Amino acid sequence: MGLLSRKAACNSHGQDSSYFLGWQEYEKNPYDEIKNPKGIIQMGLAENQLSFDLLESWLAKNPDAAGFKEDGRSIFRELALFQDYHGLPSFKNALSEFMSENRGNRVSFDPNKLVLTAGATSANETLMFCLAEPGDAFLLPTPYYPGFDRDLKWRTGVEIVPIQCSSSNEFRITQTALDEAYEHAHKLNLKVKGVLVTNPSNPLGTTMTRTELNLLLDFISKKNIHLISDEIYSGTVFSSPGFISIMEILKDRNLETDVFERVHIVYSLSKDLGLPGFRVGAIYSNDDIVVAAATKMSSFGLISSQTQYLLSAMLSDKNFTKNYLKENQRRLKTRQRKLMSGLESVGIKCLKSNAGLFCWVDMRHLLTLNTFESEMELWKKIVYDVKLNISPGSSCHCNEPGWFRVCFANMSEETLKLALKRLKRFVESNSNDGSTTKIQNSHQRLRSLRKMTVSNWVFRLSFHDREAEER
Repeated sequence: MGLLSRKAACNSHGQDSSYFLGWQEYEKNPYDEIKNPKGIIQMGLAENQLSFDLLESWLAKNPDAAGFKEDGRSIFRELALFQDYHGLPSFKNALSEFMSENRGNRVSFDPNKLVLTAGATSANETLMFCLAEPGDAFLLPTPYYPGFDRDLKWRTGVEIVPIQCSSSNEFRITQTALDEAYEHAHKLNLKVKGVLVTNPSNPLGTTMTRTELNLLLDFISKKNIHLISDEIYSGTVFSSPGFISIMEILKDRNLETDVFERVHIVYSLSKDLGLPGFRVGAIYSNDDIVVAAATKMSSFGLISSQTQYLLSAMLSDKNFTKNYLKENQRRLKTRQRKLMSGLESVGIKCLKSNAGLFCWVDMRHLLTLNTFESEMELWKKIVYDVKLNISPGSSCHCNEPGWFRVCFANMSEETLKLALKRLKRFVESNSNDGSTTKIQNSHQRLRSLRKMTVSNWVFRLSFHDREAEER
């Protein structure tokens, strides 16, 4: 081990999170309608497979783009040669226009302020390198995407301090929660460099309100810090209220130039177009220095020229993009309702949501105790006995036991029906044998005693581990 770096030997990647462990169990025993009908159904992966037919239809109608041809002439050799890391201008223009389109054309994006990256993972990490030093902190509202523990922290050395949000107000960000997170960071001797939010939220499936967005801008203005708005689900909003980008709030408010330059957007085509395997992400920043630095860093994770060429042709087809966004959102809405109605039929409710590829599901009444240990016991039963991989709320740093993220867009309708059938059988069998009890009022006292939430515990552990390594 002495021959390896500390990074290679450390265990701070987050791969041991139940979020990733569920994937591993699925991969050992994946459900297949024919080959393995009793396998685990993957409901922990936020992939959008509902509109592949629309993409495939476009490809069939546009063979030149798919065959890397221009006016019938092959340009394969041209695309196969070395590319400038600034990206193809045609693709940056098309992506900028698509970003405007799925925001209702209420705002526009300058392609010169766009930095291409190999997915949103790369975009978020690159921003950390640009905005913070090792040991600095970013504030994130809970619950948040489990992969952020890897994306934001692992290689950068940046710390995450949770903004504790509660189900009492549907996990909305409040001034009190922001102030408490900021003060908590300072008690840990961490310099706060910014706030990162996902809008629409992963895992909540909700869009941020205008009030929340204004609150965030006021907060970063007062504290002289950055704001990153991860908007990779912006095109998945299928119900009211509609999506409001942070760019719209900036446009509406006459803020100082320095505040304007401290707001950055992350985007990708992984969710809206269902193309995570294409590794297409982007940073949009109003700070010229950030754009220049991020562009240089992007050379470590480029999007292939072939991918850019194909997608520039697809996104430039305005009839296609308009119809795709509308139809994809309709399908997402239909599928979300099927999941929610199926869960409600067995007494399980969800947080009201209007976007995303998942539901934030309330299974608190299925816990034997109001503890995170009980949540993990329930999760293991669902994975190993029910054969469904879902993500426990503790993996998303939720501070209330019993919430789960359940994905609905990465499977066929028949597979979803089977998943709901399995879950119904589980709930009914546990109700009949009396092994599952509802949370009693006395457990409310237990909740107040458990101020040391999982998210705080993970943060403190990683922080003190890092201190120990440095010593």
